[in-house]
Amino acid sequence: MAGRESIPAPAPSASMTGAAALVAALRRYGVDTAFGIPGAHNLAIYQELDRAGVRCLTPRHEQGAGYAADGYARVTGRPGVVVTTTGPGVVNAAAALAQAYSDSSPVLLVSPGVPTDHPRHGRGYLHESKDQTGSVGALCAWSHRVSSVREIPAAVARAFASFAEGRPRPVHIEIPADLLDAEAEVALAPPYRISPRTPDPDALDEAARLLGGARQPGVVLGGGTQTPGDDGQPVGLLALRVAERLGARIVTTVNGKGVVPESHPLALGTTLRIDVVRRWLATCDVVLAVGTELGPADLWEDGFALGGRLIRVDVDPAQMYGDHVADVPIVADARLALAGLARRLDETPSSSPNEPRGHPIPDHRAELADVTRRWAGQIAALRRALPDETIIVGDNSMMVYHGALVALPMDPPGRFLFPTGYGTLGFALPAAIGAKTGRPDRPVVALAGDGAFQFSLQELATAVELRLALPIVISDNGGFGEIRDEMRLRGMRPVAVDLHAPDFAALARAYGAKGRAVKTPAELEEAVAEALEAAVPTVIVVPEG
Repeated sequence: MAGRESIPAPAPSASMTGAAALVAALRRYGVDTAFGIPGAHNLAIYQELDRAGVRCLTPRHEQGAGYAADGYARVTGRPGVVVTTTGPGVVNAAAALAQAYSDSSPVLLVSPGVPTDHPRHGRGYLHESKDQTGSVGALCAWSHRVSSVREIPAAVARAFASFAEGRPRPVHIEIPADLLDAEAEVALAPPYRISPRTPDPDALDEAARLLGGARQPGVVLGGGTQTPGDDGQPVGLLALRVAERLGARIVTTVNGKGVVPESHPLALGTTLRIDVVRRWLATCDVVLAVGTELGPADLWEDGFALGGRLIRVDVDPAQMYGDHVADVPIVADARLALAGLARRLDETPSSSPNEPRGHPIPDHRAELADVTRRWAGQIAALRRALPDETIIVGDNSMMVYHGALVALPMDPPGRFLFPTGYGTLGFALPAAIGAKTGRPDRPVVALAGDGAFQFSLQELATAVELRLALPIVISDNGGFGEIRDEMRLRGMRPVAVDLHAPDFAALARAYGAKGRAVKTPAELEEAVAEALEAAVPTVIVVPEG
């Protein structure tokens, strides 16, 4: 009898439509916000979202919906949900899904698809795609087309399990349009707990032995250390405990920015793009890399090689055998692995904990100043204007990757969101909207160049509609400045990179936002401080340099 009593009761079932089954399953996983645009084929979903009290936010483009869901997911730790219609709605969101895949963000795209009886060769159905499921599946972790109403809750459960049990990446669920209004008996099973992957004790022992005996250890922290611990702080703070025990300097990738206080004496900040920092890392005899691909987009160099032993901690087994093969692979939840390493190192005698080991790193301040000189005034103004807890959302713009990322210090609980790897343009504004939606208690600021901003400027209407206090700082260099510079380095004249731009401040006012053009760092500081207190978003335009 004891064995029978331990078996869970069957999940309750009820007759419901496919749309109702979808929304009921989403609500069981705590979904209370969805980003998307209603269309002819997804109205049944919107009807059920409304009935269930789910907040439906409407960006002006599905790509914006995807970026907003990504920003929401990064700052809340909860999956961002996108709802689109068939065909062009799905394809419009595809770039945002690909960016979420590159940056390991848990985003769920839900869309209708052609009806179940649709012929494989097509028949001219509205929004018909040749292979909608396959096209999206090529860009995200997986794309699944359900075949029955009863299957819908299981597909949702699979999505949320994939977010929780490994490397979180975007997924797509396609529901044939006729199933949204079709009824069937559906069982809604409760969400099940997924235990974090525990590290191999022998691997932790070997890692502790190598680190404890290292003459010049180094630590690299990536986006996988952003996950909040039980205290709400990023897991990276556990890595700081390990580094302090070793006297090891820490450098973070772009996605890892802010996981440890960049004001800490052992922290080198987000400076992997600085040549002298990479040279130092290459000379470390033991490197601990946590939650990072160590890819070319992180290192700003495709042929980078480490000279010492490499310990990798990652929940994704594939990372152990990428460009940089692990000498000690630890496939586990970063929190558990770092806690285990810290305990082992605490039990080992140390002559000088918290004192940097090895040869002093060459002074990288001169190189850093050279890289960031165009934006030094802007960055200093932002540093003075922004509270410590600010969430900064940057676009793929020179002011961001040559400026704010490397020269704007950040300590927890501050966060920096950036489209790394895939490197899309137009990310900052919609992702900032998603971040502010998810964390209305935190100040949020968006940073973009004039070229990148024009990829998604229509989302000003969304930010105004939501009455967000959101400073949007645009650094104006008259077009695609980075590509212009690269063309000149090739010895060619700039082609197709000098762009006509509107009066951004006037455009903001036309949308119902505030708009202001500034010329000096002091004016920028004042404008940002005022924008953080405004009742609507504020576009602030500042010339580059």
